[in-house]
This record gives sequence, C-alpha cells and structure tokens, in this order.
Amino acid sequence: MTPEEIEAYFTRDGQYAFARWGRPIVPVVFGVEDATLGTIKGAFEAVVALAGHRMAETDPELGANLMVFFFRDWAELREVPDLDRMIPDLHPLIDRLEAAQATQYRAFRFDDAGGIQACFVFIRMGGGMEELPAETIALTQAVMAILTWGERAFSETSPLALHPETGATILRPDVAGLIRAAYDPVMPVAADDPSHALRLSARMSVA
Repeated sequence: MTPEEIEAYFTRDGQYAFARWGRPIVPVVFGVEDATLGTIKGAFEAVVALAGHRMAETDPELGANLMVFFFRDWAELREVPDLDRMIPDLHPLIDRLEAAQATQYRAFRFDDAGGIQACFVFIRMGGGMEELPAETIALTQAVMAILTWGERAFSETSPLALHPETGATILRPDVAGLIRAAYDPVMPVAADDPSHALRLSARMSVA
C-alpha cells in the first residue's frame, strides 16, 4: 500500500486518527448459538494472532473488553442491563441507528496512552446481514475491531477475499500486511499525524 492509501484508511472527519489495542483482548459474544460462537471467537483469535497481539481470560478493569452483540432489532439494546453506563447517550444513538436502518456499529474506549481499551460491537441481523455466512461476518468484525479504521475504510471494497484454490473466505493479503505493520512493536499504539502512514508503509515494505 502507498502512504496515501494507508492515510485514507485511518482518516475520520478529515483528521488522521489511528489506534491499536494497548492491552490483551478479552472477547465475549451475546446473542448467538454455541455452534456460531466458536466461529466468531475463532475469527477474532485468528486476527489477533495475525497482528502478533495477545488475548487473555479476563481484563483486570472490565472483565471483558471486547463485547459483541447480535440481535434482530436495535430496540433490543434498550433492555440490556447497564449498557447505557458503558455507551454514552445510548438511547439517542439507538434512535439514529434505527432511522438510518444501520446493520452495524462499533464504539471504542481508549486508555491514557490513546490505545484501545475496550470495543463494543453491535450487529443487527437484518438488512441483508442475515444472508451472509457466519465466517464472513465474524472475520469482517474481527478486522474492524482490531484497529480504529476511518469512516470510509472498506466502504467500497471488502477487507476479505476468496482463496483462489480452496474458495475459503480469507483476509486480503494487503490488509493482513497492514494489520501486522500496525502492531509492530516499534510503532506507537496511537497516532494523529499523517506521517504515521509513511512509517506503516515502510514497515509493510520491510515485511
């Protein structure tokens, strides 16, 4: 990827805004059957391993720091206990998501160093989302939660591809390379200067 392409991936509201996880990831998934649960957790484990990051059994502050919710209607979130304590202005947010007929939303919390401290992933199984294979949904959400992507990242092209020989759903090699570069130990956990995109491009070239 060129530095310009990378910069576009992490630009939001006209500003460069990059962050990666600064702590081990502890996922918990709500609203799916046990058979699907394994698929979702497996996808997150695969992306975390790709990044060279870590998972853990518990987070000392939050217990679980990556919460994934599957549901049929946004209104269901109004009944989730204490969710309004974790997501500021939850009810107005739900109103906006309902009006937009959104199928997914992610909210991040950050630590003092600017790294990702927690992520809340909401997936409405409607609007065509219910027709996608579980593997596709799981891998896409794992990619979207591993970094703070910009608002237009993957809006026109998916981060996934089909393996040319097996037909299996895989992560695009360029996206995989970018994730690995983002988690290189020499790189910062957060950055707001576009020159960071130059460094990511250089790390990808070295790899």
